[in-house]
Amino acid sequence: MKSILTLGGSNSRESINKRLAEHAGSLIQNAEVINLDLNDYSIPLYSIDEEKANGFPGDLKKLNQQIAESDGIVLSLAEHNGAYTAAFKNAFDWLSRIESKTWRNKPMLLLSTSPGARGGKSVMAMALDRFPRHDGNIVFSMSFPSFNENFNRDQVVNPELKAELDKGVRLLEESI
Repeated sequence: MKSILTLGGSNSRESINKRLAEHAGSLIQNAEVINLDLNDYSIPLYSIDEEKANGFPGDLKKLNQQIAESDGIVLSLAEHNGAYTAAFKNAFDWLSRIESKTWRNKPMLLLSTSPGARGGKSVMAMALDRFPRHDGNIVFSMSFPSFNENFNRDQVVNPELKAELDKGVRLLEESI
């Protein structure tokens, strides 16, 4: 059976991006869905000095292995000041040191959301530019606006956004 990882690009315990990624994962059929949480990985702040002194952290190796063994990825990026969250950027920096082709051409449903009307469009633009350079195979991307108004009780309540997310999930399913 194929396996899909879901990940919210935030270390917030109440992450709306984690909720969106996991919801999208729940819509995937005929695959094992593994929900990851950045809080489950103890990864020090990246620096070349840290890498030289201590090598790659064990939890980082575990996360890297999970990506390598998966057949697809649902990633929803949170936005802090128009960019990746510090927690996600740190994990991404470390991961790219282990394997520069971080995403290994795994089919990816790339999402972003925020409480605001732009839905994380700035971080989405950044990822759409950056991820292909790290072997990101983005089969569908979507910025999900105004999360708190459009998502309720673990479901998308806006019909247009629901249809768009369903389309992305179908494209991911077809790609794995």
